Amino acid sequence: MPRRLRPMVTLVCATFALLMGLASISFADNPANNTLPRRLLLIGQGPDGSHKPTTHEYFAGVNLLARLLRGQPKIEIVAVSADGDWRDGPQLLERADSAVLFVSEGAKWLSADAARLTAFRDLAKRGGGLGVLHWGTGTKTAEPIAPFVQLFGACHGGSDRKFKEFDQVLPQWTNTEHPILRGLKPFASPIREEFYFALKQASKTGGVTLTDSDSAITPLLRIPAEDVSGTVAWCWERPDHGRSFGFTGLHFHENWKHESYRRFVAQAALWTLKRDIPTTGLDVSVTDQDFALPEPK
Repeated sequence: MPRRLRPMVTLVCATFALLMGLASISFADNPANNTLPRRLLLIGQGPDGSHKPTTHEYFAGVNLLARLLRGQPKIEIVAVSADGDWRDGPQLLERADSAVLFVSEGAKWLSADAARLTAFRDLAKRGGGLGVLHWGTGTKTAEPIAPFVQLFGACHGGSDRKFKEFDQVLPQWTNTEHPILRGLKPFASPIREEFYFALKQASKTGGVTLTDSDSAITPLLRIPAEDVSGTVAWCWERPDHGRSFGFTGLHFHENWKHESYRRFVAQAALWTLKRDIPTTGLDVSVTDQDFALPEPK
């Protein structure tokens, strides 16, 4: 290359790199302006054999969530079963922009396969979204807690985990100005639900904490709880510029009939894709058929 052209080439390359850097910053700082096509991966399993029918109906819930979001522009929804070894999971995650997990003992499931955990971490590193529902937040043993918290923001884990099936409990939305909660109304009366609470949470210093004061997540729904955190739904803008949310309700499949439940989960999934949410909230109308469970085999 002629010597006199080298400074010009260097300048062009530097300018290109600067523009690319500004573009990535713009995307991170202005997610509502992003209109690129996005792929949402919904990961479910068959009914949990250790629970009664009509509870822990993971794949039925995944299908209903897919129905709620199907009309959203430029979003491809892929619902997959994670039963068995799920060997194609890493490839599916590689092509996803966000993933929502509704499986049995999800924190344990995440760490059960090294390639699977790596694929979730890679999705997070590139700013992808992550969401998790009910027992998907959980692990009976302590070892999977930290890797799960680093991705999803909170975990119902360990031998000291707390949960309760309430005949009547009145949850309350918090941080109601958050976009995920647009159009949601307060619960008019107590509901029946099994909630997990006293969650292990991502701390502001990068570790795991049990206290709300040191937590990095944003609580979105709380239940009354003494001496422990009553957070049962949350979101988290992660340090890697990705977004995560979790919800420990939905033990009973019939609770999808609560409009606030449907709107919250659908809008949280949309938020992880960095899409804008209407001021009045998403239309989450459904039919009775949408709630139907498959006939037992």
